[in-house]
Amino acid sequence: MKISDWARQQHIHPRTAQRWFEAGNLPVPARRLPSGTILVEETSPQAGKVALYARVSSHDQRSDLERQVGRLVEWAAGHDLTVDMTVAEVGSGMNGARPKLRRLLADGRVGTIVVEHRDRLARLGSEYIEAALLGAGRRLVVVDPSELEDDLVRDMTEVLTSLCARLYGRRSAHTRAHRALRCAEQPVEAQTAQNRGHRWRAEADS
Repeated sequence: MKISDWARQQHIHPRTAQRWFEAGNLPVPARRLPSGTILVEETSPQAGKVALYARVSSHDQRSDLERQVGRLVEWAAGHDLTVDMTVAEVGSGMNGARPKLRRLLADGRVGTIVVEHRDRLARLGSEYIEAALLGAGRRLVVVDPSELEDDLVRDMTEVLTSLCARLYGRRSAHTRAHRALRCAEQPVEAQTAQNRGHRWRAEADS
């Protein structure tokens, strides 16, 4: 396929993919035709193949997704890893039904999965995924062990909204979730004073 089509599938700007090709850093085989057109020769993963996985939480972070893929490509090149697949996905780290990740994990022909941060794979439970991979003779490589906080509030809101929906119903779930987050962000002293004020008012009314 044309490099521009491949780039769009990977959520990468076509000019970025062409720049990687010119620098010899494109993570898939490609060749230039006499006409100047660059064709990407994607191959099916075989045993022990290396896959890069990048993720952001929302569509307004697509530029971040492209930069994340670029950092993974550079890291792999610096560690002499031949990359056979690049998977870029938009979805919450709390969502266990991300289709691209599920297909990647189910493909036993991929022996190594590389992520920039552990929470790019999953916000919670990535250790279980890693253990399952190891049990199957595969491995997870985390480039940077630190945790990102950019979309942590977004993921927390999603969890709280889901729990509130079970307790109070869908209509008020989102409001209650945001209220809980605002409360959690307050300093301990402010929360204590607020709770004390509520108690005094309750005693005065009784």
